[in-house]
Parts: sequence; structure tokens; C-alpha cells
Amino acid sequence: MRLFRWIGRLFPFNYIGDLFALMARLIVLGRRNVALSIRLQLIFTFCVCLAASTFVYAVLNAFFGEINRAPILDYRNGVSAIDGEAQDIARFIKYSNPSQQRIKEYIDQQYQYSQYQIMLVDLEGKVLYRTANATHTQVDIHNLISNAMNSRYSNISRAQEFTSVYPVDVQGQKSYLVLTGIPQPSIYYNRGSSPLTLLIAIGTFIFLFYWLTKRKMAYIEQLAKGLSEISKGNLDYRLVEKSEDELGSLAGSINRMAGALQLTIEEERKAERTKNELITNVSHDLRTPLTLIMGYLRLIKDKNYEDEKQAETYINIAYSKSEKLKGLIDDLFEYTKLSNQGVRLHQERVNLNELLEQLTEELVTLAEENELVLLRDIPAEKIMVSIDAHKMIRVFENLLTNAIKYSLKPGSVKVRMTKAGGSVTVCITNFGEPISAEELPRLFDRFYRVDASRTSATGGSGLGLAIAKSIVESHDGEIWAESEGHEIRFYVKLRLS
Repeated sequence: MRLFRWIGRLFPFNYIGDLFALMARLIVLGRRNVALSIRLQLIFTFCVCLAASTFVYAVLNAFFGEINRAPILDYRNGVSAIDGEAQDIARFIKYSNPSQQRIKEYIDQQYQYSQYQIMLVDLEGKVLYRTANATHTQVDIHNLISNAMNSRYSNISRAQEFTSVYPVDVQGQKSYLVLTGIPQPSIYYNRGSSPLTLLIAIGTFIFLFYWLTKRKMAYIEQLAKGLSEISKGNLDYRLVEKSEDELGSLAGSINRMAGALQLTIEEERKAERTKNELITNVSHDLRTPLTLIMGYLRLIKDKNYEDEKQAETYINIAYSKSEKLKGLIDDLFEYTKLSNQGVRLHQERVNLNELLEQLTEELVTLAEENELVLLRDIPAEKIMVSIDAHKMIRVFENLLTNAIKYSLKPGSVKVRMTKAGGSVTVCITNFGEPISAEELPRLFDRFYRVDASRTSATGGSGLGLAIAKSIVESHDGEIWAESEGHEIRFYVKLRLS
């Protein structure tokens, strides 16, 4: 476009450069629109093929026309010449008003070498004057006039006499001037034609249309082949997006569809693996306490104890394991409900400062029993959030008890709350065994334990953090973990209300 504008500057008027620039923009816009629409591409291709075939037809028509041209004799100019001579004599008589003798002299002088037969006839058909080559002395004037009129308006296609009749007044005597002659032909050539002209033009159109659409049709076949591959289950197959038109868009949609199907299938496989892991873990975690309960109850049933005190010990152990079994089942049931969105939240505006102060106060004794100190960094400003208080208490209680349980002793657990923008973040920090970056995201998976040897007997149900994550996400919040050396931090981020 700069080139067109620069050319325009060479002209005396500046608007010519703007006109060239406008033309360039229209060309660029047209090319862009054609590139984006296969319909416009087909229309443009059709027009190009039609223009090319029309040009070929015109060239071949001229070529074959010259080869097959035929000569034609045209007597019209000769007839006009004879009629013109008769008019000249009639005008001479009209404007000169000569005598009959003067007319004879004029005709003899002007047409002495002519082949024309010239007669001067009165109203009765009597020949008053005739040239030497005319033989008639009496003519049928009415028939002569009729024949002259008929021959005037008919096409003469061969050498035959033509008569032109004009009324004249020779010194007061009404007469007719009759001039008869054979017209001289003019030769011209009529263009010929050939059926090859149309056939070659049609063949040109078909060949050009096939050649210009060949790449596009090959691309369509490639798309069809790709769809066939994907339909066979090869979801790794991807189509090449060669154009920006509807076919390119279709290729992109097919690729996205294949990617989405592949992701869905992978998620289904992952869900199947997770389901199998869930069944395996649940079976293992339920079987362990259940086996202990059945063992101690069998001892009591078989009276395999020394005294009542030992029997009471067996009963207490079985009861303790049954409580642990009930807790595991309750955790599993609650996690299932939360995962399937089967629990309704009873949200209300809650002062998060007071909630955390009260919860940490209740856990001070547990911390002291584990040789830990609970440190709190909670702002005095009231921070209000819209939450289900009972569910959120479970989240923070789980995080705090885990921090107390897995902290290095002696040590400390710190609870810090910060407000930023429209959200509040609670951070619970403790010092324990380092957790690798690969394991951090998996802490919130169900039944996942950092120490693979840890079971429900020594650890927990393995569902606490998974339940906490489900509760936080149901509040449209975020929960994550970070680890730097021995320092482990758990974050919960909630929106302010």
C-alpha cells in the first residue's frame, strides 16, 4: 500500500495516491475474504475458468474462422451505383430544364462508354430517347415500374439486370427516365466455424477447474482419511490445518474433538483406577480393625482369658477398634457425599477470627501433651466470611490435628491469618519430615499417605485432607500445601462476605 501511495505522490493531485491506497486495501481485503471462505474460493475459481475458456473460445473462433472462411458476392453496392446514376440524370433534368436534344447530348457524352441502357419514356410507354444499346421503342410502363420496385427491395444474389425508374419533366412533358444495367458485385469473406472451438473451450474450463481445485479436493480426502483413523480409535492422530477457511476450521474442530475424546477416555481410565484403588484401600483399612475386633471377641467367646480384668481389657480393645472402624466408615460416607455434591451447605456470615481463636484454644491441651506450643497471629479486625461453620471447623480441625500429630517434638504450630483484596488466607505451619514437591499435590488425594508404611492403625483414615479439600472447594475456596525443608505450610483461601 505504501508503494501505491508513493506512486500517487508523483501525480499533481494528492487524492490519486489515496485512490491507489484504497485500491490496495480493497485487494488485500478481497484476498483475505477469499482465503477465509471456501464458497468465495469456488466462485473465484469458476470465474477464472470461465474467463480463460471464453478467451480460448475467442482465439480459436478467430483462427478457425480465417481457415474456413468462404467468399460471398454482394450486388448491393452495384445496385446502389446503378440507382445513383439514374438519380444524377434525373437531377440534371430537374434543375437544368434542358431540351430533349440537350438531354441526348448529356447522356451521350456522359455514358458513351457505359454498358447502361438509358431510355426516356412518355406516360404512354413510347420511347422518346434511347441509347444505342437499348432496343425497345415501346414499353409497358406500369409493368416496368412494378418490376423496378420489386427488384429494389429484393436481395440480388446473382448477375442480373436491374432497372431504376425516376419520373422527370422535360420542358413541361411528363416522362420517365429508365436506366437498366447489370450491377457489379463486391466480394467479401464470411467467417467459418468449427465444432472444435466449443469443445476445446469446454475442455479448457473442465481442465482448469480440475487443476485449480485439485489441492482443495486432496485436502478434503485427507480430512476424510483423518476422520477414518480417529473413528478406528487412533486418538493420537491429528489433521494438518492448511487453510483459514471452513476446511481449516473443520480440521481444527476435529483435532479438538480428538483431544477432548482422548482426555475423556484418560479421565475415565483414571477414574476406573481410582475406583479400584478405593476398593482396595477401603477393604484393607476396614479389614485391619475388623480382624482385631473379631480376634478379641473370639478370645472372649472361647473364654480364653485368665481373669475378668483381662477379659475387660479385651473388650476395651475391641470397642476402641470398633470406634475407629466407625470413624473410618463415617469419613468414607462423608467424602462420598461431598464428592457427589450430595451435601447441602448451610452458609451464614461468620467471624473467622473468633472461630479460629476458639478452635485453637480447644487444641491447646492436645498440643501441650505433644510438647508443642500453639502460636497465633490473628488480626484484631473482624473478618467476616460466608461459610458453613460446622464444615469449615472440620477443615481447620483436621489441619491443626495433623500439624500437631506429625510435628517434630518439641516444637511449635503457628496459625496465621492475612487479608488481601476480597479474600482471606489462613496459613497453618509446623515443622516435620520434609515432603517432596511431587508428593505435595497428592496430599489431598483420598487414602494417600506420605509414608507408605503408615496405615489406619498408625496414621488415620487417609480421607481427612480429601474431605477438607472437598469442603473448601464447595465454598469456592482454595486449599494447597507448601514445603521448604522441615517447614510445612497448609493454606486455606476464602472469599470475604
